[in-house]
Amino acid sequence: MSVNAMKPAKTRRPMSAWKATIAVAMSNYIEAGAIIALATSLSLWQGAFGFDDGMVGIIAALSANAFGAAIGAMIGGPLCDRLGRKFIYTYDLIVFMVGALMITFCTNLALLLIGVILMGIAVGAGVPASWTYIAEEAPSEQRAAHVGTAQLAWSIGPAIGFALAILVGPLGVTGSRIIFFHLFVIAAITWWVRRGLPESTKWKEQRAEEIRTGAKVSFFSGVAGLLSERKNWGALAFLLGVYGLWNTVAGQSGIFQPRVYEAAGLESATQQNLLQVLVWTLTAAATYFGFMRYGDRVSRRWLYFGGALLGVVAWVVLIFAPPGMFSLFTFAICWGISAGLGAQAFYGLWTAELFATKYRASAQGMLFMLARVMVGLLSLVFPVLLSSIGLTKLGLIILGLLVAALLIGTIWAPETRGKSLEEIEAERYGTKENA
Repeated sequence: MSVNAMKPAKTRRPMSAWKATIAVAMSNYIEAGAIIALATSLSLWQGAFGFDDGMVGIIAALSANAFGAAIGAMIGGPLCDRLGRKFIYTYDLIVFMVGALMITFCTNLALLLIGVILMGIAVGAGVPASWTYIAEEAPSEQRAAHVGTAQLAWSIGPAIGFALAILVGPLGVTGSRIIFFHLFVIAAITWWVRRGLPESTKWKEQRAEEIRTGAKVSFFSGVAGLLSERKNWGALAFLLGVYGLWNTVAGQSGIFQPRVYEAAGLESATQQNLLQVLVWTLTAAATYFGFMRYGDRVSRRWLYFGGALLGVVAWVVLIFAPPGMFSLFTFAICWGISAGLGAQAFYGLWTAELFATKYRASAQGMLFMLARVMVGLLSLVFPVLLSSIGLTKLGLIILGLLVAALLIGTIWAPETRGKSLEEIEAERYGTKENA
């Protein structure tokens, strides 16, 4: 049979399917929103409850930005393969809403910490499920466009979060409580919309095949199957190099960027937040007009390279250029566009493409967990390092991570554009893994 004969006929994606994509992609808005809500309020909570910079690092490390999400991903990924994509994106938001309410009404450090951890676990469980579901349901010729919807939601979250921080800034801690409550409301609406969404077609086919053959499936089946196939090891290493290294930088940028701006000479909280609104607005624009428009039409290798290179340029300027508005605006523009075209969007796309259906979500969960652990380890010491060795020396670590991610993603970018998940699976494993 010819390759062309194997390809499914191109069909127009109905609006109802786009509705499902958007509803599931809201996990990424909520994830980013949770990180930014904490980033813009950590100093306020620190002042209200009187903890030191060491505790700031611990809270950040246990949040949706790091270890909290890592725990959720390691639980949610395998459950997503075992019980279905819908199971996770139906119930994870309930945990998220409980955490958001705890922070909204917290009266001490303990309640704040518990709420942060619960939100982190929910985010970690939900994001791998959303990336997997969207990619599985997307037409082959529009996969980047649909997966990019999750990245778009992830970009809009910080833009709105920082804008809200500016609006409620005069209210202090009360303003931060309002931001967390807004996340509760968004999560509740998203949960309600998701209740009527169908299960992933590919997961249902996979599950039917397992029932037909009498295969024994457990919580650990996805991870065991993933690690038992040596071809997956290279893909795991590649994606960890692309996303894990980049995200270690982005994770600090997301939650500690106000402190980085302060170290670079910008001390006004309002100006810091305005600059972040610019960063994330440009990220959203680059995602829509760049990744979503061209990810299915041009060389992904060079699209990735352009985005990754802009990220390196952004941090070189911020670290080494003379302090001032020129360097700050150059950073904001380059980093914003880079984040829209770069590692996270490609991670969501390539992770869905490079693994078989029966352990696709487990691979997402494992990679997301490892990436968040990497963020968490640096978050534990980032505030202390920033104040002790300064931005210039710390910046060398940042640049090393970004350059490594650039080289790994550019050199080993897979050629999967326009191919169905079944075709990619056949090429990688020699035969369809779930056959």
